Amino acid sequence: MSIDDIVSDHYNHGSLAQAVLAAVGRVVADPENIAAADLAPVDEFHIGGRPATVRFAGQLDLAEGMHVLDVGSGIGGPARYMAESAGCRVTGVDLMAEYCQVATLLTGKVGLADKVAFEVGNACEMAFEAASFDAAYTIHVAMNIPDKAALYDEVARVVKPGATFGVYDILAGPSGAQPRYPVPWATTEAASFLATIEEMRAMLDTAGFDIVAEADRTEFAVEFFAKLSKQAKGGPPPLGLHIVMGEDFATKIGNMVGNVADGHIAPWEIICRKR
Repeated sequence: MSIDDIVSDHYNHGSLAQAVLAAVGRVVADPENIAAADLAPVDEFHIGGRPATVRFAGQLDLAEGMHVLDVGSGIGGPARYMAESAGCRVTGVDLMAEYCQVATLLTGKVGLADKVAFEVGNACEMAFEAASFDAAYTIHVAMNIPDKAALYDEVARVVKPGATFGVYDILAGPSGAQPRYPVPWATTEAASFLATIEEMRAMLDTAGFDIVAEADRTEFAVEFFAKLSKQAKGGPPPLGLHIVMGEDFATKIGNMVGNVADGHIAPWEIICRKR
């Protein structure tokens, strides 16, 4: 199997749209009148959820009228937040056709179809013209991409000079050891490719980006997981990430918590400008 096939097999759900809508129907008073914020428990598929997205978005210098690229857009939570909060237009690209279909469906239901669109595609070979976007970002995506240099070269190609590019991803931790699997992004190490922060700096520089800010978010992750553990004692909520992650949700999250605590992985924010 190719890497794309292994990654697709890991994320494939098969009936994700039905599962999400059924869960929404159990927690939203009027399922025909859904706000984008109502979906945050299930569509913010990264460490920290909506609070992490809000902090990250605040560093991207987004503004009304901008066209922004979401690389690895999943089911669209961050893209919808960026569009709604900044008034920009967002195009998401994701390897998973099912995710793009669900993202499009949910975006229509919250009334943002005129601002947010999703396309199926490979992040290393995107079907966009050069200098098409005013800004770009990627959230918890590059862990599944072995050729990160190609990813950042491609982002550099499709954004305009001076554009902001934000990265919020999981990197190799200071322990130097392989993480325990399964985790939310991979069942085994066959689909997991973690760069060090030093490698990230070098790749982004080579691609034509200047880093203007960076932050190790490990402490934030530890606090987030502590809160998540307290909330999960009574079982998962009706609407939550377990819907996306599947039956082994608890094992994946448990390994994620341990991997962060043991220094095997570390979440980092990196904010860049295209030269």
